[in-house]
Parts: sequence; C-alpha cells; structure tokens
Amino acid sequence: MDGTLYLKPGCTTCRRAVAILEALGAELALRDIGRDPLSEAELRALLREDRPLAPFLNTRTELYRERDMKSKPPTRAEAIRLMAKDPNLLRRPLLVTTSGETVHGLDESRYRELFGR
Repeated sequence: MDGTLYLKPGCTTCRRAVAILEALGAELALRDIGRDPLSEAELRALLREDRPLAPFLNTRTELYRERDMKSKPPTRAEAIRLMAKDPNLLRRPLLVTTSGETVHGLDESRYRELFGR
C-alpha cells in the first residue's frame, strides 16, 4: 500500500487523480470523505502542528467564502472542528503517502515524482 487518497467520487478532479495514480501503478486506499468523513482526531493527526493549514482548506466552498477565511483564517482547532462538520472544507483530492507526505489537489507532476516507477 502506497497511501490513502481522500476524495469524493462525484468530483471530476478526484476521478482524474484516481486515473492518473492508477496509471502510475500507485496502490492506494480510497476514502470517500462524503460518506466516511474524517473525525476530529483523524484531522488533528493529518493537520499536524508542523504543517501549514492553508493548503488543506478548500477555498471553493461556500463556508470558506461565508466566513471570509482568506482574510480571517481559522485557528487550527476551529478548522479541524469545521472540517469534521463539513468535509467539503477539506481540499480534495488529498493524497497522504505511507511516508506521511501530502499532496493537496490534483498535482500530476508530484504524483509522477512519487510514483513514476
């Protein structure tokens, strides 16, 4: 197993990411965050203190815009609480490799660096 891809199957970008990763031969667990959202504990582990918060936030969601998170970013604790409540706030697809690296959004060049065997 090479890692986990957090996604929403109905998302076109997520489907493209899956196709690219499969073509590269990556062996991934797929987790539908719509049907199986991450708990606050899982999100705390994912959004470790040493990682910047901004790349994990989906700037296209209504919640992000309503709360004006661009100019008033949430605290880490608040972001975790909000993501647990509204999984759409988590940017997707989100790839987490077994070594702990994260790739936010569709980043084909990074996928090739990681899995271009």
